Amino acid sequence: MNDKLSELFSKLFDFSTTAHLLSYDFVQQALLAAAILGLLAGAIGPLIISRQMSFSVHGTSELSLTGAAAALLAGVSVGIGAILGAVVAAVLFGLLGTKARERDSVIGVIVSFGLGLSVLFLWLYPGRSGSSFSLLVGQIVSVGNSGLTLLMVCAIAVLAVLAVVYRPLLFASADPEVAVARGVPVRALSIVFAVLVGVAAALGVQIVGALLVLSLLITPAAAAARVTANPLAATLLAIAFAEISAVGGILLSLAPGAPVSTFVTTISFVIYLVCRVIGPRRNRDARRKVVVTVD
Repeated sequence: MNDKLSELFSKLFDFSTTAHLLSYDFVQQALLAAAILGLLAGAIGPLIISRQMSFSVHGTSELSLTGAAAALLAGVSVGIGAILGAVVAAVLFGLLGTKARERDSVIGVIVSFGLGLSVLFLWLYPGRSGSSFSLLVGQIVSVGNSGLTLLMVCAIAVLAVLAVVYRPLLFASADPEVAVARGVPVRALSIVFAVLVGVAAALGVQIVGALLVLSLLITPAAAAARVTANPLAATLLAIAFAEISAVGGILLSLAPGAPVSTFVTTISFVIYLVCRVIGPRRNRDARRKVVVTVD
C-alpha cells in the first residue's frame, strides 16, 4: 500500500491531534468559513436543482477560476477576482442562454473560452505553483481574516437577496409559463438568481476548488430531493447535509493532513447514496399509507 495512504488511514481518527489543531486560529477560521458556505450552499442548492442549473453551476465555478487566476496574476484579492469572474459568467449565461435548447451549448462555448484564459493566466503567473493549484482543489485553511470577512459579507448579501426573491423564484421554477402569465418577471429573476449562484460558486472555490464545487452546491440538494418533495424540508435537509460535508470534511482532514476537498466530496457523495436508498422506501411507505387510508 502507498505510504501516504497508509498514513492517512492510521491518522484518520487521531482525535488528540485533531483536538490540538483545533486550538489554532486558522483552523477555527476555516471551520467558520465552512459553516457559512454550508449554510449558503444548502439554501441555494434546492433551487438550482429545481431549475436544472447543475451544468451552469459547473460552468460558473470554472469561470470563477478565470477571475481568480487573473487576480492572482494582477496581484489583487483572489477572492474578489473569483467573484467578479463568476458574476460575469452568470450574467452571460443568463443573457445568451435564454432558450432552454441553447443553454447547454452557450455554457459550453463560454466555459471553453474562459478555461483557455485561465490556463494562460496561470502560465503567466510567476509565483509558486501551489498558489495556482489551490484554485483548482481549494485551500480552506488559508482563508484568513480578510477572506473570512469577504465570505461573510457576500454570504449575507446573497441570503438577503434570496429571501426577497424566493417566493416568485420558486413559482417561476415550478411553472414558468403560468408565472409569466401572472406577471412575474421570469427573465429578470433568472439573471438575478444566476448572479447569486455565481457568487456562491465563487465562494465555494475556497473550500473545494473550482473543479469540485458541485459537491457543496449540488450534491447535498440532490440528496435532499431524493427524500422529500417539500421545498422547505428540502432546503433544511440540504443545509444540514452541506454543513456535515463541509465541516466534517475539515475535521477529518486535520490529523492526516490530507486535502480537505477529498473528504468534503466523499461525505457528500455517501450522504447522496444513503438518500437514494432510503428515498424510494419512504415513497413506497407513503403510498401504502394512502392506500390503507382510502380503504
